[in-house]
Amino acid sequence: MFPHPEKLGYRIEWRLIVAGNATVQLTRPLPQRWQIDLHLESAGLVSRLYRVLDTYKVVTNEAFCGMSSAFEAQEGKRRFSTAAEFDNARHKLSYNEKDLVKNTAVQHEIDIAPCTYEILGALNALREMRITPGKAVTLPMTNGKKMVNAKVEAQAKENISIDGKSYSTVRYEAFVFNNVIYRRKGRLFIWMTDDAERLPVQIRIQTGFPIGSITLELERDEKL
Repeated sequence: MFPHPEKLGYRIEWRLIVAGNATVQLTRPLPQRWQIDLHLESAGLVSRLYRVLDTYKVVTNEAFCGMSSAFEAQEGKRRFSTAAEFDNARHKLSYNEKDLVKNTAVQHEIDIAPCTYEILGALNALREMRITPGKAVTLPMTNGKKMVNAKVEAQAKENISIDGKSYSTVRYEAFVFNNVIYRRKGRLFIWMTDDAERLPVQIRIQTGFPIGSITLELERDEKL
């Protein structure tokens, strides 16, 4: 039963081609801490057009509320890093963003809720919830630049097939685009197994031209 240390591997598809891969690893560095590590890398044609190599590390408490995060990104010609520290006692978040090409930095502090999630912590918190189709929850979430109460809606039960394997899932929509957390227009859907593991077996981001839809499909899951 989730949560437990694990490693999930995803294939990323864009315009009917394999665009890259993502690995998400959940570990427990201390008894009341979780650490989430994301490694995202483009592949094939996409790497020749727009090379992506991102690493993201999050430390949370037992309930997946944020404590710190660090992001290192190489995306095309861009090189940047961000760091966030959650002061849950003061209900404040300190954010630092550096452009490693232009050699500029931005720092600020924002107010947050007593338990505020970043995006991966929110996904794991959602895995612990049982929301019946037609119901919704709101989660206090941040990207370091602002905090919002983002709506997550359980929409329907669906059976989906990935690489010949069938999954009984619930489809969720997280309303984080359209200037909620992210300014870009789009929609975020998550298909999560309807069992004790609550595996996010498929994630789809739908945006407008020129990107369109990006789909992550689970290729492997491993308990650590």
